Amino acid sequence: MRLIRFATEGTGRTGCVESTRDGDVVRTYDPATGPGEVVGPLSGVRLLAPCEPRTIVCVGSNYPCQLKEKGRPWPERPALFLKAPNAVTGPGQPIEHPPEVERLEYEGELAVVIGKTARNVTAEDAAAHILGYTCANDVTAHDWRADGQWARAKSADTFLPLGPWITTDIANGDLEMTTRINDRTAQRSTTGEMIFGVPAILAWVTRWFTLRPGDVVLTGSPAGVGPMKPGDEVTVSIEGVGELTNPVR
Repeated sequence: MRLIRFATEGTGRTGCVESTRDGDVVRTYDPATGPGEVVGPLSGVRLLAPCEPRTIVCVGSNYPCQLKEKGRPWPERPALFLKAPNAVTGPGQPIEHPPEVERLEYEGELAVVIGKTARNVTAEDAAAHILGYTCANDVTAHDWRADGQWARAKSADTFLPLGPWITTDIANGDLEMTTRINDRTAQRSTTGEMIFGVPAILAWVTRWFTLRPGDVVLTGSPAGVGPMKPGDEVTVSIEGVGELTNPVR
């Protein structure tokens, strides 16, 4: 199932996308009762970020190709940092390039969306707490990170595009993941190359953070992280999950 949030008359609503012979249509959705009435074609609604996380936990240095590219040591455990909820934006929405930032970077990632409250979960039980997966762009102001200002480097407004939907019926296996800047492929890897897989990440994160439904865990970005500039269009694609595109303004 593909779960979405969409806007009608200025109000955010929850829905799901259904494939039909005439194309994808949007239905209303209630977690308790399932799909409801048809709203209209997918092309006729404005998609929002598919969830509204209270907590966003991120993993860094989780791909061997990035470690090699950056000359970093092999991690003994997942390296964690946070992004603030105000950074979340939806598919098609502009990523704001602060005028004082010289290097604003894209980082395509697989995002895990929590479906059930998770605290001290085991790797074996992690799947039971996952609602599904979506695409993420962990936007980073490199200048601010370099001077130690990680909070603003990672959490300025629009610094976390998510979407286009939450895919609930796919297992996180070896999924191809790419990031394109305009027509150029900048990142290409598979989720199977992660140093720490999703179950291990959730077991580690929930030792200290209680994750609730709608919260998000970012799983790291592969090699090829680079700069964006106003006028660029950035697309994160994950096999079986979806494709997330945002312009840079």
